[in-house]
Amino acid sequence: MAALTNDEILEAIANMTVQQAADLVKAMEEKFGVSAAAPVAVAAGPAAAAEEEQTEFTVTLESIDPAKKMDVIKAVKAATGLGLKEAMAIVTGAPQVVKEGVSKADADKLIADITAAGGKVSKK
Repeated sequence: MAALTNDEILEAIANMTVQQAADLVKAMEEKFGVSAAAPVAVAAGPAAAAEEEQTEFTVTLESIDPAKKMDVIKAVKAATGLGLKEAMAIVTGAPQVVKEGVSKADADKLIADITAAGGKVSKK
């Protein structure tokens, strides 16, 4: 039997699901009588990030269509509950944060409303 190279082993592990990788680690711990606490954290790093879903978003007004400035101001004012002066400051000072800590659904609605009014918006 030909020995596998490190690259071949790493490629095989990279193609595994998180569950398959966890089962492999458990089998290696049992076979060799060791604990893989640190290597598990390294191996599961990208997978762990994928499992953790972001629940709060920051919506930022990146730019506006100058011809639709008033429409964007109205949309920001309606979405945030701010006064006219504050909404105007956000629009004229773009890029500016419109709302922080909003749910995915609220962020998507806010983005749709401001985009329809003539703004370019991002969600982080």
